[in-house]
Amino acid sequence: MKLGRESEYAIEGLLVLATKPPGTMMLLRDIADARKVPQTFLAKIFQKLTRGGVVVSSRGAIRGYALARPPRGIKVKDIFLAVEGPDLFDRCIFWSDRCAEDDPCPMHFRWKAIKQNIIAELMERTTLADLAKGSRHKR
Repeated sequence: MKLGRESEYAIEGLLVLATKPPGTMMLLRDIADARKVPQTFLAKIFQKLTRGGVVVSSRGAIRGYALARPPRGIKVKDIFLAVEGPDLFDRCIFWSDRCAEDDPCPMHFRWKAIKQNIIAELMERTTLADLAKGSRHKR
């Protein structure tokens, strides 16, 4: 399980929305500018987040994106699954190009237990609100 740049930018963009009052719509351009991420790349990511139910989009008189739920109701696991795909917790961190359930690497079953018992649990109980609290200290 390796996270890509898409996940990093998803978190960055969502942190911008998490600091706004509930229901605040923001243009993608403003979200990208706030965190210095490429707008065109962020657009593709936010499409995935919309399909995953993390954000909602509006194309009417008030355009943009808003969080689909309050930050405390958005689990990090939901974000990463929306961006990385449903096989996120099946991927091997060691040899992802050659490891699978039907052809496991030597570390496969040990890593699988760690993913299920520690990593998935951490992502399940960590929310966007938790990340936003930590982010305020760094930015």
